[in-house]
Amino acid sequence: MNIAFIAHDRKKEEMVNFVIAYEPVFNGHTLYSTGTTGMRIMENTGLSIHRFMSGPLGGDQQIGALVAQNEMDLIIFLRDPLMAQPHEPDIIALLRLCDVQGIPVATNVATAELLVKALQRGDFAWRELVHKYKPGEV
Repeated sequence: MNIAFIAHDRKKEEMVNFVIAYEPVFNGHTLYSTGTTGMRIMENTGLSIHRFMSGPLGGDQQIGALVAQNEMDLIIFLRDPLMAQPHEPDIIALLRLCDVQGIPVATNVATAELLVKALQRGDFAWRELVHKYKPGEV
C-alpha cells in the first residue's frame, strides 16, 4: 500500500508518536510524506519515507498528484484546525482529490487509528484491484 503522512507544525510531534506506535504496521508499505514531517518520522523510527517538499512549498500538491492518478491508498493528514494555513487552497484541493478518487484520509489521530487498524486487518485489500486495473483497461 502507498501511504502518505502530512502534519501541520503543531501536529508533527503527535504524528511522530503515532507512527512510532504503529511502526510495525507501516513497515513493508511504501511511505510518502511532506518534507519536515517525513524527516522527523525517519529520525525517530526505522522507516524509510519518500519525502516531498514541505507542504507550503508544494508537498501537498505533489502528494495530490499521486492521488489524482489514483496511486495513493491512504493518507494520514494531521491538520491543525486552530491555526490558519497560508496554503489552505492546496489543502482543500488535496482533500477534494481524495474524495474524488475515494482515497481514505484521516485528519485526526482518532480516525487515523481506525484506518491503521483496518490496514492491519487487511481491510485495504480492495485497493490492490485499483492498482491492478487502471481506468480504460479491461
